[in-house]
Amino acid sequence: MLIANIRHGLTGRLGTDERFEGAIRIENGRIAEMGALRPRPGEEVLDATGCTVIPGLVNTHHHLFQSVLKAVPKGMNMPLDPWLMHVPYALWPLLDEETFRVAARIGLTELVLSGATTVADHHYVYSPRYDYDPSEVLFEEAARMGVRFVLGRGGMTRGRAFDDPAIPPAPCETLGQMLAGIEATAARWHDPSDLAMTRVAVAPTTPNFNLAPEELSEIARFARDGGMRLHCHLSENRNYADFTLAKYGKRPVPWLAEHDWLGEDVWFAHLVDLEPFEIEMLAETGAGMAHCPNANARLGSGIAPALALHRLGGRVSMGVDGAAANEAADMGIAMFSAFTLHRALHGAEALRAEEVLHWASAGGAAVLGLPKCGTLAPGMAADIALIDLSAPRNMGLHDPALAPVITGGCVVKHSLVGGRLIVRDGQPAGLDLGRLAEDATRLTQSLMHRAAQIAEPA
Repeated sequence: MLIANIRHGLTGRLGTDERFEGAIRIENGRIAEMGALRPRPGEEVLDATGCTVIPGLVNTHHHLFQSVLKAVPKGMNMPLDPWLMHVPYALWPLLDEETFRVAARIGLTELVLSGATTVADHHYVYSPRYDYDPSEVLFEEAARMGVRFVLGRGGMTRGRAFDDPAIPPAPCETLGQMLAGIEATAARWHDPSDLAMTRVAVAPTTPNFNLAPEELSEIARFARDGGMRLHCHLSENRNYADFTLAKYGKRPVPWLAEHDWLGEDVWFAHLVDLEPFEIEMLAETGAGMAHCPNANARLGSGIAPALALHRLGGRVSMGVDGAAANEAADMGIAMFSAFTLHRALHGAEALRAEEVLHWASAGGAAVLGLPKCGTLAPGMAADIALIDLSAPRNMGLHDPALAPVITGGCVVKHSLVGGRLIVRDGQPAGLDLGRLAEDATRLTQSLMHRAAQIAEPA
């Protein structure tokens, strides 16, 4: 295939080769050439006229099951801790297999239509109350959509204490059960190769609250012995540090460092509440940040110091987080939020749009350990998004290349993963959007009805 007539291209790199124009030739799932190229006989041509061409975006933190938990009224105006209690931790037992599957499908569709080609989902609900395997459903839905998929197989050995007795018990496992579950999942789906379509990471929910301290080093050894990366929530708001200081006498980052939880094979979601010395520890060890500006703002948690970590040479990536805390789980909106929020904090010269695109592409690939993804260059995976510039929001732009970041709308016209089209003319391959909308409405209404029945007093 040849992607031709590229006038506005961003490579995902920083420096002198941030931009390009011309054409991209794809062979055997990789970018073979870039530049002034002519079609070869029999070569399929994809016309990039009216598009900005960017590397496929990499979403490094999500909770796909939450795609049917958007705008739950009880949690709409709550901060993180009570929101957790009244939304995901109250409603997870109601997700039957069909509802869970459609939730994953909704989230993946929203992502691919906003430019994502690689998705890391942090799923932490594993319970005998489910008569299905959430990991299997997630991998099946990702394969159906055609994206590269990293499952952060989560879990917890202890539940977080909530003050409402109506909240169901947390879905806990013993450490042995959790590790055995991860091992079985990895045996089926973990591919360590540079062009992996499926990976597994070891991702306990939130170590401060959901693990015993003595379990941390064992989990880290288990992950590294199996060639898997480590992931978790960390420092999402001030309560994380207050709890960890009170219980363990240290802030979260140095506390985890004591238990072998820092390094280039570790990435943390959120990291909103950090002291400068913690940012330095992350940069020095190569531990990554999944920056989730939308959810952090929606819950009133704050703005993560992503820019400070980036300026120290640290690894910053972008995550949309679960749709229950961010009803627009959309990579374009996440980039727009990062671009505007950090400039609001630090000034208009603090952050360029090209740097945000780098976080959402090359940064994400680096955090996930996918060195052949995230940038447009010969030899790299042909994971490419063509962003439609025809909407009125893009009219009048003097620099259309920046549209995916600065207009708040990153609408895909065509998208490829490994040279295979997963979106053509705005339609995900093999997906009936009308049927998905019907299923989403039916199952969400059913979920709301069942939740209301449980909430009614006897």
